[in-house]
Formats: sequence, C-alpha cells, structure tokens
Amino acid sequence: MMTSVLRLPIAENSYQLDSPEFAALLDTLTTEFAATAEQHDRDGSFPHRNFERLHELGLLGLTVPRALGGLGANLAQTARVIAAVARGEPSTALVLVMQYLHHASGRQAKWPQHLLHRVVEDTLRNGALINALRVEPELGTPARGGLPGTIARRTPEGWRISGRKIYSTGIPRLTWLGVWARSDDAEPLVGSWLVHRDTPGISIVETWDHLGMRATGSHEVVFDDVLVPLEHAVEVNPASAAPELDASLLLWMSVLLSAIYDAVARNARDWLAGWLEERVPANLGAPLSSLPRFQEALGQLDAWLFSNRVLLDSAASGAVPPSDAFRIKYLVTNTAIQVVEKAIELSGNPGLSRSNPLERYYRDVLCSRIHTPQNDTILVNSGRTAFAARAAKKASLSGVAGISTITAKDAS
Repeated sequence: MMTSVLRLPIAENSYQLDSPEFAALLDTLTTEFAATAEQHDRDGSFPHRNFERLHELGLLGLTVPRALGGLGANLAQTARVIAAVARGEPSTALVLVMQYLHHASGRQAKWPQHLLHRVVEDTLRNGALINALRVEPELGTPARGGLPGTIARRTPEGWRISGRKIYSTGIPRLTWLGVWARSDDAEPLVGSWLVHRDTPGISIVETWDHLGMRATGSHEVVFDDVLVPLEHAVEVNPASAAPELDASLLLWMSVLLSAIYDAVARNARDWLAGWLEERVPANLGAPLSSLPRFQEALGQLDAWLFSNRVLLDSAASGAVPPSDAFRIKYLVTNTAIQVVEKAIELSGNPGLSRSNPLERYYRDVLCSRIHTPQNDTILVNSGRTAFAARAAKKASLSGVAGISTITAKDAS
C-alpha cells in the first residue's frame, strides 16, 4: 500500500533534499521497488509501476533546473536517490540515471528553447522519459570510434531518419529519443536528432534477454524514414569537428552509474550477513556468524564498501576533478563485483540458488563492466595520460636546464 503521508509535491518545490523526511521517503521507495524486483528479473518485464510512482512523487524531474520548474538537485543529492532506487530495483535506477543525465546536461541549453521547454514540461506534467539511442549492430558502441549507420536525410519537409539501434535502455517507456545519426550532406553532420516516440515509422523489436539488469527493456529500435522537423537536429556538428565533451557531465555519469552497482553490492552484503546469522549447522550448534572466519570476512566486505563510499562521496562533493571521473567508475564497480563474488564464495551453493537474491545481485553487478567506458579504455587512457605527463615534465626540465646554461654563458 502506498504511503500518502510521504508524498512531497514537486509543484510547490517543497522537497528538502537533505532532510530526514526525504531520506525516509527514499527508504520507502527502496522497500516498494524491492517487492517486485525478483519478478521483473524472472520474466524480463519492464517496471512501469516504479516510474509511475516516481512521477507521482515528482522525482522524474529531480535534475531539471529549478528555473524550469524542477528540483535542481546537485550530484550528491542525485546519487542518493539513485542508490535508494537501485537498492530496490537496479534496472529502474539505470533508466533513471539516463533521465537525470539528460536533464542535468548543460548542452540542452543550446537547443531551441521551445523544444527544451516542451521536453521539460512533458517530464514534469506527464512523466516523460528521455534517453540517447546510440549503439548499432554493425558499429557497436560509438565510444570506440566510427560514424553511425543511421542516416538523417534532408528533405523539404524535414529530416527523414532511417537506421537501427540496439541496447535502447528504457524504450518500453521512453517518450523522447536522442537518436545518434549522420546527415546525408557531402560533409555529414554527426550528432543527436530529437525524436518523439510516437512519430510514425518507429518500431520496437523485443530482443532484450540479458544475463543481468533484465528489467531495463533495452530492446532494438528500427527507424524507417521517420520524419522530424529540421530544428530537431539539436546537437550536431561536422564529422570532422572534435567531439564536444562535457567534463562535469562525465563526472555525473561515472558517479551515478557507480552508485547503482555499489547499491547492488550493499544488498549482497546485507543478504550474506542475514544468512550467516540464520545458518546454524548441526555440527556447530551456533550460527555461522559466531565464527571468527565469517566475522573477518564480513569485516572485509564492509572495508571494501567503505572505500566505495569514500570515493563516491568525495566525487559527488566536488573533491575529485572531472579528469579522474572514469577512475571512480573503475574502482567502485570493480570493488562492487569483488564484494558480491566474495559473498557467493562464503555462502556456497545457497548463494547461487535462484531462490535467493544473491544470484540475481551477481548477475546484475557484472553488467557494470559493459557501461561506457569499459575497463580497458579507462586504463589505457590513464596510462597514456601518465606517460604524456612524464614527457611534458622531462621537456620542461630540459627547457629549464637550457635556459640555465645560456644564463651561465651570458654571465661569463
């Protein structure tokens, strides 16, 4: 049963996002979403009711700027919401991350204002969701380079978009699609075209049947000569231009994605603690939690999760520069996997039983590895940056030595 006492109307902007009352609301959402998480995982169904609930509470507009009628949450506040939702049902949290990133992005300020206002109003009034559709069957993730196969053709009446997208997270409920495509110009434009889900020519092929995060509804989407107005080319640039990177948004993405999988790992830790307290082997006559081995093991998990919390809190508070954003993702998500793997090792067969949630947590947490950027990209870029910094330092020291030599000669 829903708790109407905890509803805080967004229309009045009355949320105090750092208050105990808001924390209690988040705890309630965690419990509500957890009640149906197992069923959504088993049948791969999309959690529509979760998003209806988030809309009822005004939380779909959490990162919409206050000037536009939203709550204007900062990164730390947003991360707390994502963590609470993910503790209940992580697929819901992943779709919500994409929503929050779009509304927090400063790039949308460059859109035609009436389009921006239309999307925001649709979110606040109707609970509309928005996400980017980028990955394609032939190309894979665009983060590794290449031009999209999806084509936007110029016509007198507008753009005609044709192509195919896979891993379209949240598509069962998305209203607005940021379709990554290239124009048919001699020098093509590349970027995002804004498309309303109800536009004729869009079809969904229900292909999503994944190991984990099964409730995200990340199906295939086909665009067949879909017509949108010319002004809906909202974020496009010549293919030869360097891509625009929003450093602060990359930090948001790293923190919010990491918060999902840290939350999953915390669920695994709590399940293990409860199981160790309840499991009483006949030959022991006492709970497993009474043994030093398992006390030490739980302490190890808590130390790992403490490390995650320090990293996430530091990044969300601005103590970590955006240049280190992806290291946060690497460290937090790999630690989250480590926590769940250790919980399975300690529990043995019960941990891998479909009757226990730990098996689901393991499948979900493994999905952290596939989010852009992947581990290899993060480490290669980190190493490359380190070598470049060393080279720059050597060049600087060499220059200083040269100046000193010249000065010494002048003095003589």
